[in-house]
Amino acid sequence: MKANSAASLRGLYAITDSRLSPGDRLLQHVEAALQGGAALIQYRDKTASTVRRLADATALRRLCRDHDALLIINDDVDLAKRIDADGVHLGGEDSSLASARKRLGKDAVIGISCYNRLELAQAAAARGADYIAFGRFFPSRTKPDAVQAHAALLTTAKAELEVPLVAIGGITPENGAPLISAGADMLAVIHGVFGEADIQAACRRFTRLFEQEERPR
Repeated sequence: MKANSAASLRGLYAITDSRLSPGDRLLQHVEAALQGGAALIQYRDKTASTVRRLADATALRRLCRDHDALLIINDDVDLAKRIDADGVHLGGEDSSLASARKRLGKDAVIGISCYNRLELAQAAAARGADYIAFGRFFPSRTKPDAVQAHAALLTTAKAELEVPLVAIGGITPENGAPLISAGADMLAVIHGVFGEADIQAACRRFTRLFEQEERPR
């Protein structure tokens, strides 16, 4: 599947963590997340060898396509190209959007971290980003020193930009609904998914937030 339509870029965006899903548990955990309704999976592993990352990403690509979900690779444009992933997520110090687009093609989903800065989001959208990620919105165990973003930023960005928005950072089923109401199209979650004893049930709680938002009021 290679689809970067707006419909594809909505819902729970589960991000892997090698500390929470080590070794052979990775595929088991991601499959549980997909069964719980995760719409996107981001493979994020800063520690594994090149060989292990290639094996993991290849297996995840197959699994995500079996579940009609998108697989996004964190940082590594070459790995995304090699396994024919659906796209790549880039931060402030990663490969440039232009070079990633040239390498991966027009159909690739390329997301950009813009932290708490609207001007970065405006520039990324103008350069052709497929989604913009803001955060952290709440205290984060993955990046405790990340800058603070506020829900009002989502509302402003939604009014100004025509690309889907991702909210990230300490998000739970209990605090996620206001972010969707403010303009988030996706909730990106690490510990709130893969740190839970029942991953599938945790994902279902997140997916219900989007279902509730879509009901007539």
